Amino acid sequence: MTFLDPFVIRTKEDMKNAILTLGFLPFFRNSVPGFSLEEHVHPDAWYHRTDDRWDVWEWKGPVIRELGCAYGKFFEQKAVFVSPDFFPDFANFRRDGYDFDALYDDEKAAKKDKLLFDLVERNAPIRSADLKKLGNYGKNGVKGFDTVMNRLQRECYVLISDFVYAVDKHGKPYGWGTGVYSTPEVFLGSPFTSRVYEREPAESGALVRRRLKALTGADVRI
Repeated sequence: MTFLDPFVIRTKEDMKNAILTLGFLPFFRNSVPGFSLEEHVHPDAWYHRTDDRWDVWEWKGPVIRELGCAYGKFFEQKAVFVSPDFFPDFANFRRDGYDFDALYDDEKAAKKDKLLFDLVERNAPIRSADLKKLGNYGKNGVKGFDTVMNRLQRECYVLISDFVYAVDKHGKPYGWGTGVYSTPEVFLGSPFTSRVYEREPAESGALVRRRLKALTGADVRI
């Protein structure tokens, strides 16, 4: 399977299979034509939730949990699923071989990034609303939450490990899911930590680029 093939995602199992087979699955359209779930999902699974059937929006959390895959704003500030096979190399390249403490000690990360990273690391998994409250982020508090969080995701130090929903009096979920943040080390555990730094970052980057070119037919900028 590649993104050049006319595959269609109709079910949660289709979505899981696509992530595991492709390795990289951006959720939304982006600068690379065809390189997204949105462009391959069946219309019945896009904004078509009913009482007895959910769609790709509600499958996100279960898919992340069931596969143990990474999900976050990794590409063009847009959300991407990355399979367990490829995420250690992707993270190694994006981190340039640094764990966060070493990055900060070498003065390659800002104090505001460290403050937010430390909050996530100490409290993971944690809902975005709870994280903002804990760090006093908001209109009358600390500014820049989204900017720093997007940067921590892009550099693969933080990811989204689940989505949680409000429930009505009948116990049925409703509304948009709230993201739950974690670190790859906490959420993915030893399958990630044992592999993330086993190659040189440049080698990991070359591996990822080759994979993306094979999938899209293009030199994807990572």
